[in-house]
Amino acid sequence: MDYIKLLKDNGLLREVKEEIDIDLEIAHASYIEVKRANSQALLFTNVISRETGRKFPPVLTNIYGSKRALELIFGTTPNTVASEISALLKPKKPKNFTQKLNFLSYLFSMRKIFVRRLKERGECQQVLRFGENVDLRDLPALKTWEKDGGAFITMGQVYTQSLDGELQNLGMYRLQIYGKNRLGMHWQIHKDGANFFGEYKRAGRKMPVSVAIGGDPLYIWCAQAPLPKGVFELLLYGFIRKSPACLVKSLTNEIYVPRDADYVIEGFVDTERLELEGPFGDHTGFYTPIEPFPVMEVTAITHKQSPIFHATVVGKPPLEDKYMGWATERIFLPLLQTTVPELIDYNMPENGVFHNLILAKINTLYPAHAKQAMHAFWGVGQMSFVKHAVFVGADAPQLTDYEALAKFVLDRLGARSLLISEGVCDQLDHASPNSCFGGKLGVDATQDFSTGEIEKLDDAALLAKFKSVNGGVSELAQFVRESKCPICVVKFDKNVVARELFESLLKFRAHFRLLVVLGLENRLENPYMLLWRVVNNIDALRDIYINGEQICIDATSKDACDGYTREWPQQTDCTREVVDSLVERGVVADEPRVFEKFEIFG
Repeated sequence: MDYIKLLKDNGLLREVKEEIDIDLEIAHASYIEVKRANSQALLFTNVISRETGRKFPPVLTNIYGSKRALELIFGTTPNTVASEISALLKPKKPKNFTQKLNFLSYLFSMRKIFVRRLKERGECQQVLRFGENVDLRDLPALKTWEKDGGAFITMGQVYTQSLDGELQNLGMYRLQIYGKNRLGMHWQIHKDGANFFGEYKRAGRKMPVSVAIGGDPLYIWCAQAPLPKGVFELLLYGFIRKSPACLVKSLTNEIYVPRDADYVIEGFVDTERLELEGPFGDHTGFYTPIEPFPVMEVTAITHKQSPIFHATVVGKPPLEDKYMGWATERIFLPLLQTTVPELIDYNMPENGVFHNLILAKINTLYPAHAKQAMHAFWGVGQMSFVKHAVFVGADAPQLTDYEALAKFVLDRLGARSLLISEGVCDQLDHASPNSCFGGKLGVDATQDFSTGEIEKLDDAALLAKFKSVNGGVSELAQFVRESKCPICVVKFDKNVVARELFESLLKFRAHFRLLVVLGLENRLENPYMLLWRVVNNIDALRDIYINGEQICIDATSKDACDGYTREWPQQTDCTREVVDSLVERGVVADEPRVFEKFEIFG
């Protein structure tokens, strides 16, 4: 199926014919577009590099730029897929002959989920480049952010297999282009690709890897799906499509790739060689540091006669991973319910960048049931990366009604609501004192732990009291004032650590119960981005202080004074001159409200 035509026919794709650069311009245009109401996929047909003078094939971005686009690509809704998974996990006994026939027919159709390995070559191998003819710089890989370490492939389907060839994996990792035939492999230590890498390293062998770009866009969604370890992601593709993924063998290694991919990059990873990778402005909205990662030595690049290069942009939310994450959330609910049977629903707010915050509704059956469920969540696959989890009971509002839900939680919040634990975290998380593991916070709002109303003051009066203790408190705002426990947020010019500020403000404990301390870079009138920054910037073990019923969250940037020994990263901000040029040329609409709400320029 021609997915570009499908989106265009449904008003979900815009062709950009204006000359546009792979250095910042495509990425910035795509980054802003997906934040707009009624956003569209963008097909750039006049792609250049002003630095090198090269011209490139078309580039497609934001293909998952809306819920409607995702449903068109899937050919169904995520809830329909979830229902099918639920029926498979809990099959009902057929009651009559007709139901038995239907059940047998369904089981017979399941054979279509298994991949087909073809003997012939695919469309992805119409043009072949080997050896000295290989040049990754011929690909229109994007430089997204000004401080990025170079150009990155951001929508690559990375195909690997175990040393014995019994297990296959499809992952989605950023890939830095170092030169004409060297490609950085940023697979995190928790990923199957990294586990396979360990097998090859112990055996003293180079690891075969092939990277596909383009083809059916459902491949890339499957690449990021949180399937159990050892399950090949393209089985999920077959389950959704009701037809198998058709693969062809790479020409210089044994890895199989989709026959309809636009590009395939083949090669081997030398398990004895690491190279510094980054920095890169990632999906958390912050730059990740320069660190050593494996390098792929490219042996071949193949592609269609008229390829289209697929790319995605990551950074501050919302981006197209919002919609990909929404599908993941809906489709994997039945699988989570096998671990937590009392789970009614869950939600991953987009400005919590998914692993930083989840909301869950459960049917509580006994005391501390919610805290048991928190531990279960933190022990399941990619849910183990979740930093902050808020659990409510069946009587709570809809999880997507954030205003009503916030009041519901705050009316029940008390010091006994909190469970602070420790575990693995996303390798991209910058707040944890150690890479890959850190503190976790669970909030139990299934019970009422509140100790009653506080004595509320208006913002100006409370700010005056706080400033009388520490003049570094420059602004104050209280959110959800109608609740028993408003969220008191202060901007603080950090002249002492946040714990000391909190302790000095306890003389006013009658007027606040939940205090959030922020740095000067925040805008208190923008709660959307405040939440994004808070859940990014805190490690529960280090940054949450409790004194009686008063709770303080330190969401400031950290340094050595806070016991933080890593380098605190910068956030991803668009380059104003680039955006001004795009607006002037009509590529980007001048929408100040969008620029301000999503802090396009910081």
